[in-house]
This record gives sequence, C-alpha cells and structure tokens, in this order.
Amino acid sequence: MAQRATRRVRLLAATGAAVAALALTACEDGTGTRDEGASAPATTASQPATPTPKTSEAATGTTGNTDTGDTGSGTAKSTPSPVSDTATKKPGSSTSRVLCNGSNTTVTAQPLSRPLNHLLLTVRNTGSRTCDLTYYPVLRFDEMQWVPQPDEATHPQAVTTLAPGESGYAGVLLSAADGSGDGGTTARKLTVAFQGMTPNSSGGASATPLLPAKGVYYDSSLRVTYWQQNQDDVLDW
Repeated sequence: MAQRATRRVRLLAATGAAVAALALTACEDGTGTRDEGASAPATTASQPATPTPKTSEAATGTTGNTDTGDTGSGTAKSTPSPVSDTATKKPGSSTSRVLCNGSNTTVTAQPLSRPLNHLLLTVRNTGSRTCDLTYYPVLRFDEMQWVPQPDEATHPQAVTTLAPGESGYAGVLLSAADGSGDGGTTARKLTVAFQGMTPNSSGGASATPLLPAKGVYYDSSLRVTYWQQNQDDVLDW
C-alpha cells in the first residue's frame, strides 16, 4: 500500500514538471503566454503614444499637403505669393487697352455708290496697343452747329475693339434718297471726334479725313451708325 502511494506521488511530480517545461517552451517560442502577475490595463497596451508636434508646424499652424520627398522632413509647403499684376499686362491684353482716337489711328472717308448717298468711315489702329471704338463717331462738316444722331438699330452688342493693324467701320447717311431732307449743302471738310467711356465725353484727339475734291452733299437727313467690327454691317445699312 505504501509502495503504491509512493509511485503515485512520483507520477504526479513528473507530470507537473513536464507541464511546467511545456509552458516555459511555449512562452519562449511565442506559442503561449506566461503569467507575469496582474496584467496592465488594455488601453495602455493597445493605444500608441501621442506624437509630439514638430516645432515648425505647431508654431505656424500650417495644414494641408506636405513635402514628403527624399529628405522625409515632412515640412509643410508654403503658399506661393500671387503673381504681380504688372507681369500680366501684355500688349493687346485687356489691362493695356486704350481708347481709339486720332492719335493712334488713321481715318478715311469714302463715298459709296451703294447704298446711295452713303459715306464709309474706316478707322485703322496704327498703335501698338489694342484700342476701343466707343459709341459712334461725332461728325462735323465744315462749321455745322449741330451733331448728327446715331441710328439706334445699329447699336452693337459689344464695344468695337481693334487690335494693332485691325480696322473698325461706321456708315454715314448724307441725304435722303427721295429728296425729303432740307437745308442741303456741300461740305469740303469733315472732322471726326471720338467718345470716351461715357456717352458724349471726350475720347481724345479728333481726326480730319480727306473728302473728295468736289466735296460731299448732305442735308437734314444726316445720320450715322455706331462703330462696327465688320464692314458688311455698314454696307448693308
């Protein structure tokens, strides 16, 4: 009986040693866990430490894309400064446009056979900058004391704009074809004045295009068109 009890004690001791060795092996090769006492709180083990902001980012508060090139510095990209307005003022651009007038154009006056009793005014931009022909030409034949009014039906949808070398046009109805006008006379001099950005304001130097040697006849029917971009719009008036 005593012998059997002794065997049982030895068997239990051997079994306990084998279990302890297995647990130790599992802990060392990563297949098990070792009891280290009370475990640390789960939040401490699972949450990474909060990184401390870099001094430059914390001071400037810069956000958005960062430069993560070869240096790996993570330095925030700075916002580029706006381009200066003067850099965009190229010849012919809207920022360098001027008014068309007698100082930067040449003006011709050509009598037309059709339409009857009409005169074609052509203004060519001879300057180096784009210019605007505003409203309609203000005409004065010889020493006339009144201003011919425009035909409102010819008002364009946009200001007539001439790049260097381009031409704009206006038509002049000299007299009524049916003879209904009065106060007819022959003029030998024509002065063309240009308007500014507001109606009836001065647009600068005037022009004095040559008329035919025999002059041109006009009467109270005298009217003009607004400045036009296309010659056909004048010839069809």
